[in-house]
Amino acid sequence: MVQHRMAGMDSAHGMRPLAVMAGLFFIIGFVTWLNGPLITFVQVAFGLGPVGAFLVPMCFYLSYLVCAFPAMGLARRMGLRDGIVLALVIMAAGTSVFGECVGGRWYPGALAGLSVLGAGLTLLQVTVNPYVTMLGPPQGAARRIATMGIANKVSGIIAPIIFSVLVMYDIGDVMTHLANAGDREQREAVLATFAHAVVMPYRCLAVALLLVALGLRHAGLPDIRLVDTDDTMPRSGRMPVRAWVGIAVVFIYVGVEVMAGDAIGVYGRGMGISLGQARFLTSLTLGAMLAGYAAGTVMVPALCGAVRYLLSSTVLGMVLCFAATMMPGVGSVLCVALLGLANAMMMPILFPLVLQVAGNGQYLATALLVMAFSGGAFMPQLFAGLIPVVGMKPSFMGIMLLAYGIIGGYALWMERAGRSNPDLGDRR
Repeated sequence: MVQHRMAGMDSAHGMRPLAVMAGLFFIIGFVTWLNGPLITFVQVAFGLGPVGAFLVPMCFYLSYLVCAFPAMGLARRMGLRDGIVLALVIMAAGTSVFGECVGGRWYPGALAGLSVLGAGLTLLQVTVNPYVTMLGPPQGAARRIATMGIANKVSGIIAPIIFSVLVMYDIGDVMTHLANAGDREQREAVLATFAHAVVMPYRCLAVALLLVALGLRHAGLPDIRLVDTDDTMPRSGRMPVRAWVGIAVVFIYVGVEVMAGDAIGVYGRGMGISLGQARFLTSLTLGAMLAGYAAGTVMVPALCGAVRYLLSSTVLGMVLCFAATMMPGVGSVLCVALLGLANAMMMPILFPLVLQVAGNGQYLATALLVMAFSGGAFMPQLFAGLIPVVGMKPSFMGIMLLAYGIIGGYALWMERAGRSNPDLGDRR
């Protein structure tokens, strides 16, 4: 079993690690939720279609698939505190590469920078999520992660707005200039100016990440180390079937979250929303998620068991998808944004639940859960590929309804298992 060893922590300082973790989740949110407006940005700056633009989240989230086990190994050897510092340095490097390559309008280099950024974020995820999960009793894990989620989504609301104001404030004029460009040289000059606007904000973000890394050692974060008491378990992969299925469900859920948060801009434009308005739609989804976190932290587990709340969230998601299917234009887009309300508590419930049912395979489960975040790479690409085949709305809603059905089926399975084993069921 994976246990944790903590040094330098007492009750008087118990809130300090949580505060530091909340700050790190704020950083994760700021970096992650820039993908939404970035999809719109690269479509214009590089003249891409949906498939090419959705390479942004694909490269970003594929890093979770490739880097999860190496990151877990580093976290295990270095300890969580030093792992976090290294993660922030890697993220700073990826941020800098991305900004410079976009400014030079070299798309492969920009995607490489996003992959490096995703690698650093993978290392950060394998440290902060287990840390928050283990920081108290299992009954309160969903609430603690939901609290971290509030910091994440507040940052996610702010980040697209800041990006849109600093980088895409004149996107309407850019489109007008492109339409009026007399030749290829004029068009390239307009796009070069537009793309270069991203360089300075990303340089500032890289410097900020380095400063946070330097200051982290003075934040009073205790030295927590994962200790594997059975070396055979990580290699054997002997986990209950419920844990393996739960990891697959997390893969599907992350795709759902990215669809509602990042792909909403493309969906909104397909529903007739202007380019200038579509750049803010990610913030709208994250605002709904923030409301969902606020409701979830009150209700789980005090008023409603975690698994039952997960089931009700999937039902809400399906209802909103059906409503979006029936409604035209802006109404349909608003229903998609409200999916954030349904999605909010799914990860805070699923992550600790899978760790709980993993038994002696928690080390392996943690790495696989982070790998499952790569679901955000594949589902948007599936959506982009289906658009020319079946249309914008049927492809979006078909994917989402199927995904919510699978998540709801897992919740039903876990609720039934909880009736015979209270440790797996709804506890209040």
